[in-house]
Order: sequence, then structure tokens, then C-alpha cells
Amino acid sequence: MALSPGTQLGRYEILGIIGAGGMGEVYKARDTRLERIVAVKVCHEQFSSRFEREARAIAQLNHPNICQLYDVGPNYLVMEYIEGRPLEGPLPLDRALKYAAQICDALEAAHRKGIVHRDLKPANILVTSGYVKLLDFGLAQLGAAPMSPEDVTGTFGLTQAGTILGTAAYMSPEQAEAKPIDARSDIFSFGAVLYEMLSGRRAFNGSSSVAIMAAVLHKDPEPIEAPRELEDIITRCLRKSSGLRFQSAEELRAALGAVPAPKPAAQQASVAVLPFANMSRDPDDEYFSDGLAEEIINALVKIPGLKVIARTSAFAFKGQNTDIRKIAEILGVANVLEGSVRRAGNRIRVTAQLIAAADGSHLWSERYDRQMEDVFALQDEIALAIASEFKIKFAPAPAERQRRQPSLQAYEAYLRYRQYQWAFTPEALRRSRECLEHAIALDPEFALPYTGMADHYFASCSIGNAAELVPLARRFAERALELDPDLPEAQGMLGVLAGFWKRDWKEAERWFRQAVSRNTIPWHVRSWHSTFYLLPLGRLEEARREAERALEDNPLSQILYYCMAYVLEGAGLEAEAREALKKAVELDPQFWIGFYGLGLHHAVHGRLDESRRAMEKAYAFNPHPYTIGALAGVLRSTGDSVQSEALLGQLTSGSPEASVALANFHFVRGEFGDAVDYIGKAIDERYAFLANFLVFPHAARLRDAAGWPALMTKLNLPSSR
Repeated sequence: MALSPGTQLGRYEILGIIGAGGMGEVYKARDTRLERIVAVKVCHEQFSSRFEREARAIAQLNHPNICQLYDVGPNYLVMEYIEGRPLEGPLPLDRALKYAAQICDALEAAHRKGIVHRDLKPANILVTSGYVKLLDFGLAQLGAAPMSPEDVTGTFGLTQAGTILGTAAYMSPEQAEAKPIDARSDIFSFGAVLYEMLSGRRAFNGSSSVAIMAAVLHKDPEPIEAPRELEDIITRCLRKSSGLRFQSAEELRAALGAVPAPKPAAQQASVAVLPFANMSRDPDDEYFSDGLAEEIINALVKIPGLKVIARTSAFAFKGQNTDIRKIAEILGVANVLEGSVRRAGNRIRVTAQLIAAADGSHLWSERYDRQMEDVFALQDEIALAIASEFKIKFAPAPAERQRRQPSLQAYEAYLRYRQYQWAFTPEALRRSRECLEHAIALDPEFALPYTGMADHYFASCSIGNAAELVPLARRFAERALELDPDLPEAQGMLGVLAGFWKRDWKEAERWFRQAVSRNTIPWHVRSWHSTFYLLPLGRLEEARREAERALEDNPLSQILYYCMAYVLEGAGLEAEAREALKKAVELDPQFWIGFYGLGLHHAVHGRLDESRRAMEKAYAFNPHPYTIGALAGVLRSTGDSVQSEALLGQLTSGSPEASVALANFHFVRGEFGDAVDYIGKAIDERYAFLANFLVFPHAARLRDAAGWPALMTKLNLPSSR
């Protein structure tokens, strides 16, 4: 039976469960004597010999890449608490080499003590803050002498009682055959881990443990794309005969150190397009110069192999006199495109220059004098010139057809909308809608303004009546698809609405499969996929990867950091979630949603003073029902009942807004049963945004509430998601 929060094991207070397996459970706990957070691994009685083996192994090791042992109890181990996630690939080459070197260093330290890990696999390697920690020495072989076949067979039985499929893929051939082993067995496992770090797939696969072990014994893995030196290292590590492998971790480490360092990101084909300077007399032409830069971005993203930074991040430097090299460093690119636009009547003059950030030299520059009617051809011409400079063939993927060119006036109206799209204020919402309506009136066959209207109405659900707004959003998204059947923004929005509103996750899957199955995926579509589909279904690793890809394309977007924080919170990565929320409000100090999320985060982790400060900022920027209820709850918990009641008095009793506020009120106070009840009530009242932004990231805290199964039924999800 799992231990509940508050349980005492000696001087250790259990805070919550981290994970469980066939051998026991691992808990986050507080050392009440030293006031530090630790991990407590509690064993089932029948596996106490394994835990004794693990304790003896870790006690002999003191290495920065090996989890430390602090204490041993009658049936538990107390270890270093590490906030991180299991190793997974594919990884960029530089990061894979860095982690591989650290793993090798940890193995070398263990082998020098005569300890063979025997269970090296990604699940036992934790990534935290840019480095790795080797875990779980429960199957370790202690002592320099090889184990006997009987000992190996016994240990193999322990593995079978646990996760045989996960372990079998990384076993050495001698382990699979229950033969005596030594340190070279770990080197084989290391080769399988390195293969997966670089490729994202296992070196040995099969439908059963028997099939996997047969592959380990008799097959070589499929080739992967990697530098020849690394391919040679992997091949040698994975030799079936231990005598043909590297003979020590020290020898392996030397080989890794000889691999040429990969080119830094700044040397790869990458570019940021800065907003073009408006040189016209009319300041209102600012939107046009910005729009020209944005459309060049849209053309460049179709170039295979070219990394292009999203508009939101590239435009963060607008109006700033920031050095090109600093911009490139922040955005992680090698090149920067800047330019200017001068408009006079029906003619425009565009200058553009591509600059190498490393030394500030001009790789390419050109001046264009055109009629306004030629603006679309001009965008493609500039993109083609840049593609030629990068020596990459510019050709959209065959499946992605060229889109219809809109009328120039409608296009200009759409560009005006993009000025207000991400401002998140009532005035910006009003003006963006006016621009979109004008664009549609000017050119009813132009698809993009319809997706903008769908996004506008969807965003408005957080402050308005979703029952009225969602059908409007759906209608505009469907109209966009009628005009452009391949438009990922429209497909993604229909996927959002299918899950968000209809609770039809199969339909959501169909739409998102179409939206993300192309070469070019807009960053906000990736974010929708992560936040509104993968996260609700509990597919946390996929959600995190998709959120990371969105941030790679748009690294200075506050809304992306906010959404990333929810994914990380759902995965139990407290420190990483907190840093993402802090980054969101650093990027926009008036981002009320970010302060609200930060306040929730601090509250659920017991930091009430920090929560109060964040919630007060959120409330000051926007006295939304979310912030009213959450701030009232924090005030009540910190002893300010009078102000708490005054806040709740702003709500209309029995309204959907009151249900939302009270759900947040109880949530920040840790009254999760009451929170679940009010969430269910808010969903019944069609205030559906709350489900995504409170339930799914915090499901681990809510699922023990009595009302959880009924809530999941309302959302058409299994209660064990």
C-alpha cells in the first residue's frame, strides 16, 4: 500500500509519491532534521536483498553523475532528490556527446570500485539542469570477481519480476545468456543507450522479451545518421563478444573525447528575420513593413534544412538598438536578415541584407523597386535569394501546394490584424476583430482571416460565454478549410474545439494528425497540439517534446513558456515548470496569465507568500474570475479572511464565473475534493477553459478526490489517465 503524504519514516516526512514498480515505491520526502528534500525508496519485504545490494553499491561511490545515498532504514533507502526526467533521444549531437561523456565518467568511477551496474538504460539515467545522474544500482554486481552463473541467473530473475521488456533491450549478450559478466557488459549497454540518444529509437527491438534478447544475441542494429567516429564507437561497444569491445570505461571515454566537436548551432543553416524598418512618411505603414518581413519568414520556413525563428521572437527586438551578434546569440541563429521599406503611392522600395552574425559581414544585399501589386512575387524573390545564399534548393514539399494570392487590400488588412493578435488585451481583441472582418469583406476567398477569426473567438472563451463563442470559432475554421483544405491553422483549431468543447478525442486526433503531418508546422499549432490534446490524454512526454519544438521556433514567446509550464507541471517537474513561468513574466511583465500560473504553482507547492505576490499582480492586471478566486484562497490561507471575503463578494452567486472562482479558491488551499466539485459544476455551465488549465496539469493532486471519476466522465476521459 502506498504511503500517504504526512506519513513519518523515522525523521523523514512523506510529501508525495514519485514512482512505483515491482520492487517498491519512491517518495519525495522532507528530512525534518536537516530541512532538505530527499527521495525515499521503500522496498517490499521480499526484495530487501536487492535494496541491500543497492545501498552497498551507492555507499562506495561519490561522483557528481551518480545519485548519492544519505541514509538506510529498516526497509528504505534515503537518497538525493533529483528534479529531472529520464534520458531520451534523439538529442542534438553536442548534447548527446556531453551526456555520453558524463555517463562514461560515472561508469568509470563505479568500475574502479569493482561495481558493475548491470541495468544501464535510459530509464535509469536522469537528466537534470544540463547534466545526468545515474540511478538504480539494485542489480549491481559488487566485487571485482565475475559472478557465477547461478548468481547471474538469480539476478536475472529479479529483472524479470520487474520490467523485462525495458531491460532486455539493453542487456549484453552474456547477460541474456546468463553467463558471467564484468565491466564490459556495461559498455555494451552504454552502446545501446548512445545509439538511442542519437537516433531516438532502440538498437534492439522485438514484440516480446524473447524476441528482443534474440536480437541482442544475433542481430546488428540498423545504421543511424551520425559522424563516422561515433558510428565506430557504437559498433565497437555493441560487439557480441566482450573481447572485441572497449575493454574499460576509461578506454571508451578516451574514444569519446577524440570525436570532433560538432559545429555550434550558430554555424548551422539558420536565420532570424527582423522587422523591416518603415522609411515611409506615414507611420501607419509600419504594419506593412512588419508584414513583409513576416511573409518572408513564411516563405523561408518551406526551405528544407533551414531553421527559421518565428515572428514573435524575431520581432521582440523591434525598436531596440541591439547588436546583431547579441540577437543571434539569444535566438540561436547564425544569420540575421534585416531591411527597410519605403512606400510612396503605388510603389515600394525594399532593401534587404543578410548578415553573418559571427563577424557582422554582409553575405548578401539587394534593393528592389516594385509596384505594390508585385509584393507577393517580391517576397518569394527575396526568399529565393536567401535560399541560394545558403545553397539549399527552395521548393515547397510536393504535398503542400501553393496558396491562392489574396487581393492586396485584404492582405494589408490581415497584416494589421497580426499587429494585435498576441496583445491579450480587450482593446487588442476588438481591433484585431475589426481588421479580420475588413479583410474578409475585401476578399471573401482569402482563407487566413477566417482562421484568425476562429482563433479570436476561441481566445475570447476565457473571458466570455463559450457556449456562444465556440460555434462561431468552429464555423470560421470550417470556412477556412473550405477555401484551403490544407491549412494547418484551421485543422489545428478544429482539433482544439473537438477536444476542448465536444470532448470527442477521436475527432481531435483526426484533425491534429492532419495538422502536424507536414513539413512546415506553425509554432502555435504545435502548442495547441501539446496543450489541448496530448496533455489531456496524459501523453506527457509527447506533449513536452511538441512544446519544446514550438519554443525552438519561437524562443521569446511568453504564451509558449506558459503552456510549457503546464506540461512540465503535469509531468511532475516542479523546478522546470517554475522556471518556465518565471521566463513568461520576464518576457512580458504585464502578462497576467503568467502571474496567475505562477501563483497557482507556488500555492500547490506550499509557498504561500510567493503565491500571494504573484496572484496580486495577476489580479491588478486583470480581475478575472480565475484571479479573484485564487487570490481569495491565498489570502484566506495566509490569515486575511476579510479581504478574501471582499474579493469573493465581487462574484454573482450561482454564476459560471462564481464556480470558476470557487474552484480556484479551494484548489490553492489544497481542498482538492471541493475544487473538483466546482470544476465539474463549471464544466456543466459550459465554462470549459478551466478543465484544461487547472485539471490536466494538476491531475496527480486531484485524482484522489471522490468526484474525480465523475469529472473524467464529463470530460470523456478515463479516470486513470
